[in-house]
Amino acid sequence: MNFLFAWRYFKSKKTTNAINIISWISVLAIAVGTAALIIVLSVFNGFENLVKDLYSDFYSDIRIAPREGKFTVFDSSFKRSIAAIPGVASFSFVTEEKAILVNGDYQSIVFLKGIDSAYLKVNNLDKHMLQGQFDVGNTDAPKIVAGVGIAGAVGADPESPISNLVLYLPNRKAKNFNNLDAMHSYNVMTSGIFAVQDEFDDKYVFTNLPFVQYMLDLQPDEYSSVEVNIKANEDEEAVKNDLQKLAGNNFLVQTRYEQNQSLFTVMQIEKWVIYAILSLILSVAAFNMIGALTMLVLEKEKDIAVLKAMGADAGRIQTIFLGEGFLLAGFGGLTGMAIAYTICWLQTNYHLVKLQGGTFIIDYYPVKMYGWDFLLVCFTIMLVALLASWIPARKASTQSFSLKS
Repeated sequence: MNFLFAWRYFKSKKTTNAINIISWISVLAIAVGTAALIIVLSVFNGFENLVKDLYSDFYSDIRIAPREGKFTVFDSSFKRSIAAIPGVASFSFVTEEKAILVNGDYQSIVFLKGIDSAYLKVNNLDKHMLQGQFDVGNTDAPKIVAGVGIAGAVGADPESPISNLVLYLPNRKAKNFNNLDAMHSYNVMTSGIFAVQDEFDDKYVFTNLPFVQYMLDLQPDEYSSVEVNIKANEDEEAVKNDLQKLAGNNFLVQTRYEQNQSLFTVMQIEKWVIYAILSLILSVAAFNMIGALTMLVLEKEKDIAVLKAMGADAGRIQTIFLGEGFLLAGFGGLTGMAIAYTICWLQTNYHLVKLQGGTFIIDYYPVKMYGWDFLLVCFTIMLVALLASWIPARKASTQSFSLKS
């Protein structure tokens, strides 16, 4: 019954045209604010998914590394124990060290990763080959796969039959680091160039694991880390806990997102800050609704008086005008959601809005819609409607009106 009264007030023509105008302005403001909220959140979701996809192609699901020091020994029993964990699909051993890549007068400091034959089973880096192929050679004939930024800095070219590239690595046995004995050097060929994103492209070079172990004077079972890929639909935290129990407290076991926690934390903070700002704008837009409801209360003085004379208590009167506020906000909110869904759908399928500059890996704004965002925005609208309609509804329920004209 209360909602029926509110609905009649919502759709009926008001005697004062200004009330109609202010009411529709409030509906329009809420619709625009709602659409903006969902579109911005969806764009943030799109960028977040894009970054996660890129990181999932470069980082493994789980990484095991020593808490202290660069290198540690993983013996054959440890390898068998990892393979026996039910959730583990594959794993790869990696040795990593800073190096200098030199080509004549050009040089670049790089992070050299020595990888075994199982490395491409724990990530999808080969999907991002820009030139050449993913071939790291062997101990006697090492080849490198370099990021496009590094390749450009030193002039690495996988199509060139002659290579002047020299890789310098620290001599761990050197006693004097001020002479040439402090570094080991070796000529290498470039087999391929990859392009993921600048953070990786300007930093990493890959080669075969035995070569790096040889250059660093490491034992065959001495590594920097173990990178693990888990099976589909497995509980990542459960597998991580199993690996932590196996490795012990001297090792740090991290998921992909824990390895890049600062990045994903910043992305989440940015998203919620934008949500808070747009919610404040939506709240400001709701002031139009306060004005519309206040004027409606003044117009319906006689109706309120009649309802009270018929026995309606203050709570019922208040509920009617609260319902009116929810109708205004709900109509605006649903309209805004429909607009946002249409725009996001068009952007997803037709890429209407392009990214400027042409230096990013895609040339359009990525969009990803989540039902949770729609529910969150819906809750926000209802909260704003409650706050905006509370004062006019309270005034209607407590003020005394007379039937005398």
